[in-house]
Amino acid sequence: MSSVVRDPRPVVRKFLARPQHEGVGATVRRSIGRFELKYFDPFLVLDEFSVSAPAGFPDHPHRGFETVTYMLQGAVRHEDLGAQWHHRGWIECTIGLYQELSSRDIAEASKDGVRVRVIAGEALGIKSPIYTRTPTCWTSLSSPGSQIRQPIPESWNAFVYVLEGDGIFGTARSSAVSAHHLVLLGSGDGVEAWNRSSKPLRFILVGGEPLGEPVVQYGPFVMNSQEQIDQTIEDYENCANGFEKARHWKSESNVVFGY
Repeated sequence: MSSVVRDPRPVVRKFLARPQHEGVGATVRRSIGRFELKYFDPFLVLDEFSVSAPAGFPDHPHRGFETVTYMLQGAVRHEDLGAQWHHRGWIECTIGLYQELSSRDIAEASKDGVRVRVIAGEALGIKSPIYTRTPTCWTSLSSPGSQIRQPIPESWNAFVYVLEGDGIFGTARSSAVSAHHLVLLGSGDGVEAWNRSSKPLRFILVGGEPLGEPVVQYGPFVMNSQEQIDQTIEDYENCANGFEKARHWKSESNVVFGY
């Protein structure tokens, strides 16, 4: 990936992710996978969620997509045919087998007042050990009073999600974007971001190579055709083809919860 940005991506759309209740007492802000933006190839869903014990999400199956979970604060108990406790900074990436990375093992670099944590892909000359089947760049940045340029391959789609503070993206003349907003970026070879306030700015920058495939979704099942969805439902009901353990397995608490 080139380290030079010659054609910064503009902001083409912006959404506020409003809180809603899901699962058992969990609060979720969904920005991708909502009625205004059902899909942003190759990304199906982007949720910012918060839970307090004993809240969480009930047992549920998955098929057809990989997931990334990035813990920002607190801890969570996750059960997948077993139980684990994960704490702040932990990353879970699911692509058939789990990849887990603790906070101290996340690739990190600092330059000109910008601190970058690379969850997947590469930034500021450092690479994440996390592998994703679809090529992805996923960086978390904190930049008080500074500016950053991050290259992104021109063929990829990319977005920014603001976690804290107010940031300017695309061009220096753009209006500031506040927390809980999703920013879709247009075409170009990278993104520029500015923090012109006196407070810290935290956001995630995510880019990925589009798959260009049809998407048919039924809850936690995502396939390419209705026939594949029907087969998946049949497999799940019959505990077959990857769902064999579903016949007897149940989490200890019936929810995945955090604090």
